[in-house]
Amino acid sequence: MRNIKLIIRYDGTRYNGWQKQGNTENTIQGKLEQLLSKMTGEEIEISGSGRTDSGVHAIGQVANFRTNTSLSLEEIAAYMQQYLPKDIGIVKVEEEKERFHSRLNAKKKQYDYRIYLGKENPVFERNYIWHLGEELQIEEMEKAISYLEGTHDFKSFCGNKKMKKSTVRTIEKIKITRQGNYLTLSFIGDGFLMNMVRILTGTLVEVGQGKKKAEEMPKILEEKRREVAGMMAPAQGLFLMKVWY
Repeated sequence: MRNIKLIIRYDGTRYNGWQKQGNTENTIQGKLEQLLSKMTGEEIEISGSGRTDSGVHAIGQVANFRTNTSLSLEEIAAYMQQYLPKDIGIVKVEEEKERFHSRLNAKKKQYDYRIYLGKENPVFERNYIWHLGEELQIEEMEKAISYLEGTHDFKSFCGNKKMKKSTVRTIEKIKITRQGNYLTLSFIGDGFLMNMVRILTGTLVEVGQGKKKAEEMPKILEEKRREVAGMMAPAQGLFLMKVWY
């Protein structure tokens, strides 16, 4: 049995997220499994490094599947590129060791969140950016970041209130980059909870708007309640950039 690793990029605009669901075939995982099953003549199950939400995009999603196919890596890549929808692309196809698992073996991930501060509508980028349309106090946001980096219980920043597993995660770095009216927040960490990056982004934006103070971050972490953190940023500004193994 071969273990095939894929690096995938996709525009999540028209999909109901990564994870396949019983009530819709319109998911990234669903499209990939359908195509791979047709290609191999086998019932294929694919595992992704993370479950991106509806409307979220990926530059470097990693997935793997097991198969007995005799097709070469080049033939698999060519078939997938030919028959996948045009908003899903295969960057790389590799053979992996039998025990490799795209989610369980991931060491850290990077997500980028993109915001547009300008007043005019970003017509051609509207599906890939949060149009905030106002200036932010970047220095205050960076102060807030200093409290959020490191190892903490991020339960207040988790979208799943019934989460029973550990909500402790380590954020290695949060970086703000500005180019003109474009603001990018980059998050690198050992793993992220449901909606965590979007809630962190929304909270940092509220700090930048003066609605929250940077010094409130330790208390928000301590409370472990979703209600005390900020809003959840919209899905379309979020990109899964890279996964390390």
